[in-house]
Amino acid sequence: MDTLSVSAIIFICLFSFIVAIFLIAAQWKIYQKADQPGWACIIPLYNTLVLLKIVGKPWWWLLLMLIPFVNIVFAIWMVNLLSKSFGKDTGFTLGLIFLGFIFYPVLGFGSARYRGPYGDPQKFQEYQQTHRFDFEQ
Repeated sequence: MDTLSVSAIIFICLFSFIVAIFLIAAQWKIYQKADQPGWACIIPLYNTLVLLKIVGKPWWWLLLMLIPFVNIVFAIWMVNLLSKSFGKDTGFTLGLIFLGFIFYPVLGFGSARYRGPYGDPQKFQEYQQTHRFDFEQ
């Protein structure tokens, strides 16, 4: 390998690391806006449980996320519910799906406010009173 190849590999790795840190920070902010611990976004599986809580879906959706092909449908549905929970529309959902590296930072660092599951604050309060995860009791 010549010096150019090594420097290109180092540049690509460094750039990827910076983008990954930026996207983790964006997701951290999304969790914080929804009154959840930001650090939860970096813990595998637990981050999905917290995200399910943010969008107002039960914990057993996590099990559905483990089924091939079914997980794609439920992941898209969950992203749509996340978008609606912040008062965004279907176009924003498509942006989150296809251009996530742009739209997740917009959601996290932008002016979007968490409005509860489906974007309805009253429904969120009712949900919080009746549905708690086992680890919260």
